[in-house]
Order: sequence, then structure tokens, then C-alpha cells
Amino acid sequence: MDQVGEQIRLARLRRRLSADQLAERTGISRRTIYSIEKGSSSVSIGYYLNVLKVLGLEKDILKLASDDELGRKLQDAGMVTKDRAPKKKL
Repeated sequence: MDQVGEQIRLARLRRRLSADQLAERTGISRRTIYSIEKGSSSVSIGYYLNVLKVLGLEKDILKLASDDELGRKLQDAGMVTKDRAPKKKL
């Protein structure tokens, strides 16, 4: 999440927006904007999405897990996973 926050901060700076301006445009407090830019996991994903929308980056969220290399390898290998973990013997 730290990297996500840093990328959002850099995107804001490239657009020459202050944290106050971004807060005003998103309707999110400046304190929450700073938390987002630090990658805080306590901030709602909805706030992250709102910030991305204002920055014009909302479609970037679609890239999450799009290149699931491990998942594709497992799928290609035909591995089947059980619905439940086996019971532990005491």
C-alpha cells in the first residue's frame, strides 16, 4: 500500500494539485488525503477510488490482478483446490 500511496502522491504532483485542492475536489478531508498518500490500509478503498477518479486514473484500478501469473500457471496445470482445508487431528 505504501507504493500505491506514493504513486497517487506523484500523480497529484504531476498535475500540480495541492493536497488542499485534491481534498476539495474529492470531498475528502486533507488529513485523509495525506493518509491515502502514505498508503494507509485504514482508509476505505472507496476513498482511494474517488481520488483516482479526480486524478483521471480510475481505469487503472482495472489493472489490479490482471496479470495473475501464479493463478494462470495453476489453472494451466489443472490443479484442483479443495473447498475446505482438511481437518486437523488432535
